[in-house]
Amino acid sequence: MAAYRRFVRAWPDLEEWFAAPLLVRAGFTGGPLRATGRTGTFSASGYLVYLALVHGIGLDHEFLFVRKYARLFSVQAGGRGLGVDLELLDTHAARLTELGYGATSSRSNLTWTIGRLLLSRGDPDITVITAEDLFDLAEKIRSFGQRKDFEELRAALYRKSPWQMTGEDAGERFIRAHLAKVHCLHVLLFNINQVTEPPMTGTVRRAGWEENLLPEPCPPLIRAVIERYLLTRLEAGFDRPQTVRLARDGLRRLVNWLGRKHPHITSLAQLDRALIEDYLRWLPTYLSQNTGEPLHARTRKHEINAIGSFCRDTGIWGWDHVPGRPLLTTRDGPRNPQTIPRYLPQHELDALMSAVDGLTDPLQRTALLLLRWSGARRDEIRRLTCDSLDTYVGGHPRLRIPVGKGHSERLIPLHPDAAAALQEAIKLTKTTKAVPRHDPTTGRLEEYVFIRKGRLLSSATLFDDAFEKACTAAGLVDANGTRTVSAHRLRHTLGTQLAENGARIQTIMTILGHKSAAMSMIYSRISDPEVRRQYEAALTAGNRMAGPAAEALMNDKLDDQALHWLQTNFLKTELELGHCLRLPAEGPCECELMLSCPKFLTTSEYVPRLQARLNREKDLIADAQLRGWPREVERHEATQRRIRKLLTDLDESPSVVNHLT
Repeated sequence: MAAYRRFVRAWPDLEEWFAAPLLVRAGFTGGPLRATGRTGTFSASGYLVYLALVHGIGLDHEFLFVRKYARLFSVQAGGRGLGVDLELLDTHAARLTELGYGATSSRSNLTWTIGRLLLSRGDPDITVITAEDLFDLAEKIRSFGQRKDFEELRAALYRKSPWQMTGEDAGERFIRAHLAKVHCLHVLLFNINQVTEPPMTGTVRRAGWEENLLPEPCPPLIRAVIERYLLTRLEAGFDRPQTVRLARDGLRRLVNWLGRKHPHITSLAQLDRALIEDYLRWLPTYLSQNTGEPLHARTRKHEINAIGSFCRDTGIWGWDHVPGRPLLTTRDGPRNPQTIPRYLPQHELDALMSAVDGLTDPLQRTALLLLRWSGARRDEIRRLTCDSLDTYVGGHPRLRIPVGKGHSERLIPLHPDAAAALQEAIKLTKTTKAVPRHDPTTGRLEEYVFIRKGRLLSSATLFDDAFEKACTAAGLVDANGTRTVSAHRLRHTLGTQLAENGARIQTIMTILGHKSAAMSMIYSRISDPEVRRQYEAALTAGNRMAGPAAEALMNDKLDDQALHWLQTNFLKTELELGHCLRLPAEGPCECELMLSCPKFLTTSEYVPRLQARLNREKDLIADAQLRGWPREVERHEATQRRIRKLLTDLDESPSVVNHLT
C-alpha cells in the first residue's frame, strides 16, 4: 500500500504514466532516487499487476520487457488471488518436460511468456491465450530488440539480468533468446489443442499467397487475377503446394518484367504472342539471385509451363482480365537435358555411411539411413508415421511410404539396419505423446515419427544439417568446406544397385515410387549386367580386336553416334563370328560380305568360333572339289584367307592356323 500511495502521488493521472518515457515509467530515472537507486515508481509493480489482472488494464509490451514478474506465479505473492491458475501452470510445465524440454527451462519459459501475455491482455485466464497473441508477442520482441536505443536500455535495465550480453549483436541475441520462450509456449499450446496453428521456429505467421506475392506498384487487375488463380489451384487441391509455389514464381517473374519493360500493361488481357516471344528471349538472360548464374533450363521450362497453364486454364474458365487463349505451347520451353542418375561410387558410399553411423542425433541418423535404404524422397521420409513399420510373413522389415509426389502409398522392403533405427525413433517419439497433426496431403490426423519437443522437424534439420555433418566427417568436401555430393544421390545409388543386381523394372518402380516405366528404365539401361559383361569382355581386360572396323574403333575414328550405339547396344550387334557396327539409320545389309565388310568387328573372344569356321571351310572345299565346282572352291578358299588374316591380327600363333588349314 505504501508503494501504491507513492505511485499515485507521482502519477495522479494514469494516462500520463503510460505516455512517459520508458526509463521513467520503469522507475530508473525521472524522480528522486531512493536508497535502492530507483525512484518510487519502481516498487509499484504489485499495484500495476492488480490493475491489469483485476481491472483489465493491459500493460504495454515494452514496459513488460524491462521488468520481472516471476513472483506472479507464486502462492506467497498472491497469484491465486489475482485469478491465476497456479495448478494449471504446474501441469503445463510437466507436459513440456514430457515433450522433451528440461524441467527448469520449461518452468522459466512458461513463467516469462505467460506472465507477459496475461498482463498485456489484462486477463488472468491462461486458457484463452490464442495463436494471434503469440504472434503479436513475437513481433513486439523483434521490435524491441531492434530499437536504436537498445544498448542504452540494456545498460540501464539489465545489469543483473541472467541474459546480460555484450557486443553489437545484443539486440539480436535478445530476440533469439525470447523468441525461443514464445516458441516453447506455442509448442505446449499446440500439443494440448489450445491452438491449431503448428509452431514454427521464430513464431512467425505463415505467409499467405496474398502476402509479398507481387511487387509494388502492381496494377490491381493483374494482382487480383493472379492471386485468385493461385488460391484456386491450391484450395481446390488441383496441385501440390510445391507446384503452386513454382507457378507463383513464374508468374511473378513475368509481372516484374512487364512492369520494367512494358509499364503500359495494366491487365493481362493485353498480353499477346509478340509480348510473350519478347519475354522468352529475355528469360535466358536473367541471372538467378541465389547463384548469380542464368536460370537452369529446367527452371525456365517450369516457369514457361506455368504461364502457359495460367493462360489456358483461365481462358477455359471464362475469367475476365486474362489473355483468354493459349499463348504458349510445350514446344516454347527448352528441352530438359537427359542426364543419367548420379550414383555414389562405392568408396564414397562406404565413407559416407560410416560417418552416418557416427551421428549423435538419433533422428538425423535414422533419416539418412532411410534415405540410403528405402529410396524414398525427403518429404516422404519426413512425414513417416509411427505405424509405418511392420514385417512380411517371413519377418523381413517392411516400410509404408506415405502419399507424396506420386499421390499414392506404397509398401517396400527395408534393410534391417534402417528398420532397427526407425523402430528406436518410433519408441522415442511415442514417449513424448505428441499430439497428432493434420497432414495436408492425406487430410488425416497423423502421428509423425520425426517429432522433437512437440514440433515436426524441418527438412533442413533432418537432412541438410545431418548430411553436412556426415560429408564433413567422410571428407566429401572441397577446399572451401562445401560438400561435393547431395543427399538425393543416395536415392540414385539405390536405384542403380537394384538394377545392377537384376531387379525387374516393376520392382524399381515400386521402391522408388516412379509413375512411369521410362523413369525406372534409366537405371536398367545403364546397369544391364549382360550388356556390361559383353562390353567389358570386348573392349577391356586386354582382349584384342580385328576386322575392318577395328582400326576405326582403336584410332577413335568413330563418330559420337556410332560410339554411343556400340556402348548401349553392344549385345544387339553380335554376329556368329564378331559384331556388326552398322547403325540402324544405315538400313539392313544387302549382301553377305560379313568378313570383309568395313562395319565388321571381332575380338579374341570369338577365336574358337573362327577356328571352327576355318575347319568347316576345309570340309566345304573338299566337297566342292569332289563335285567339280571350281567357283565354289575359289569362294571357300577366299573365306579361308580372310579368317587366317583375322586370326593373325588377333595374335593367334601361326602353328595353330597352319594346323587348322
